[in-house]
Amino acid sequence: MWYLDEVFIKINGVLHYLWRAVDQDGDELDILVQKRRNKKTAMKFFKKLLKGQQATPLKIVTDKLRSYSAVRREVMPSVAHSTQQYKNNRCELSHQPGRQQEPQMRRFKSQGQAQRFLTCHGIVNNLFRLGRHKMQADNDRILRERAFSEWTRVSCV
Repeated sequence: MWYLDEVFIKINGVLHYLWRAVDQDGDELDILVQKRRNKKTAMKFFKKLLKGQQATPLKIVTDKLRSYSAVRREVMPSVAHSTQQYKNNRCELSHQPGRQQEPQMRRFKSQGQAQRFLTCHGIVNNLFRLGRHKMQADNDRILRERAFSEWTRVSCV
């Protein structure tokens, strides 16, 4: 199951849209930063997402933006689509870590910078957000320690 959503971000004072896809576990699948929120952009996001995942979901959950429905009918007609209120909260909440990081970076200067940073931030965030409710405390500590050591190795800190 995929949860899809878009949110406004400002880049040099100009509104852009951050399109985001999240799976049923809350892991970020893909993002796209664009100036428009129309069918053409939704088509680009769907194609990018399908190419990256190399599989189609059983169901997608979105808000009521008509672009999602139009593109889904063309690209994935056999996939179930839900637009019920509050069902998309998993994706709505996944925007928070990136939003919290944005002011610390003194805002984004370009669309490309936002795309690069938010893509990397999502992947790193997936490493550190481990589904704590599904495991024992000892296993959680071990996995978190491994994630921090991998982060240290990769970032050369």
